[in-house]
Amino acid sequence: MSSHTDEDLHCRLQQLQSRFTWDLKKEDFELDDLSRQLQHDIDLQLGQPGAVAHSYSFLAYVRCLQDKPEEALSLLNQSEQKIKECYGEDSERRLIVTYGDLAWLKYHTGDHTQSQSYCQRVEDILLKHPADSSTVLHPEVYGEKAWTFLKFSKSYYPKAMECFCRALELQPDDCEFNSGYAIALYRTEPYVLKLCDEESPAIKQLRRALEISPDDGVLMSMLALKLLYYQKYREADGLVEKALEIGPDDTQILRYVAIYLRKKDQLDESIELLLKVLENNQSAFIHHQLALCYNRKKKNLYLERTQEKERELQHWRLLSIQHLEEAIGLKNTLTHAKTVLALQYAEENALERAQQLFDDVLEKLDEEFWSVQQVICRSYAEFCHYHTFQKDLAIAYYKKALEFSADTSEKRHCQKKLKQIAERRLGRNPRDAAAYGILGAVAKAAGDLRRAVEFYEKALEGGDEECLSALCELRLQLQ
Repeated sequence: MSSHTDEDLHCRLQQLQSRFTWDLKKEDFELDDLSRQLQHDIDLQLGQPGAVAHSYSFLAYVRCLQDKPEEALSLLNQSEQKIKECYGEDSERRLIVTYGDLAWLKYHTGDHTQSQSYCQRVEDILLKHPADSSTVLHPEVYGEKAWTFLKFSKSYYPKAMECFCRALELQPDDCEFNSGYAIALYRTEPYVLKLCDEESPAIKQLRRALEISPDDGVLMSMLALKLLYYQKYREADGLVEKALEIGPDDTQILRYVAIYLRKKDQLDESIELLLKVLENNQSAFIHHQLALCYNRKKKNLYLERTQEKERELQHWRLLSIQHLEEAIGLKNTLTHAKTVLALQYAEENALERAQQLFDDVLEKLDEEFWSVQQVICRSYAEFCHYHTFQKDLAIAYYKKALEFSADTSEKRHCQKKLKQIAERRLGRNPRDAAAYGILGAVAKAAGDLRRAVEFYEKALEGGDEECLSALCELRLQLQ
């Protein structure tokens, strides 16, 4: 092929909607872990037929990144077949992305004739089914982009939600788009206790998705988890029971139900379900959840520590460490698991290993969702406060955890710790300026701005000039 013809083909390829043109960066996801997850989904044929077709396409792209073009081609052909089986006469628009991927794959393997053929197939479909305008994609393409962003990396979740919204603008009653948007909101919305009747966007969208897909056990279990934070326990329990009736062996349902049981402190039942899932799925997520259950069992023993209980406490800690190490071994990007493991190492007096893990997660702190950032800051503050005795650093990270506006259990815990630290300092020295500065930060986080001003003024009088900017900001707000 001449260089001019090759340039023309490459230009045509750039116009295609394909995972090769969606700016998916290899460094944004863990290829081995993603590969295992997708292969597991395919092996168990998880989800609706359309979801299985997605899994073949997703894994094909991963195989391309792993330099396995023959496997990628086989997977894309299987995806094409699944789409045709699932959607029949309505499958053409759903093949736009699949054929785009095939065109790019053939181009990269040097088969430019076949690449041109797949480009032509896409162009023929677009002629037969024109979009509403040159700036609007087909809803099926928005949906495919959304599922791709949702599956590949949490850093792409905002893009996934945007694409689902665009798809729903065009097809508001589509079950797949409504379910996908509900899942995206579920994953991005923080878990915060709500003492009000106004339900969150995630809950509203989960209810909407269940209106269209009333027998979707995964959506039911997700909704149940969200309802816990609105203290709607009866409805949540009913949804969990129904979800288990629908899919007693569905690993996706079981994993969400296990989280639900853990959050209700039904730890033995949660562990039983997670171990059942683990039999057929060596998942980083499941190991992480098991570790959290064992960690909770350990924490439940702290109030009744005897020599016998101490041995049991050690037993649960070691189990938690084992599963956290398994989880991180399978997926090195599990920041929350690393944070929990660091504190477990500290309890075992392995302070150097703990510090290494904290250094790792703190280096990438700004890349995390704010709720994870808050957990990391609180955990590192505990590490500094109780294990390395770096009191000033502990105070700094407790304060950093207060900067997030949502009223979470993490935030309340940090407020309590800071108040205790300040009161102890004032007990030793009633004129401790830094202690008043700490109380000012606590009052500000609690929304008591006038009280915060009073504390900051006392801190400033005592010579703590670090609080000056916070004091000026509060005075402006109160004017």
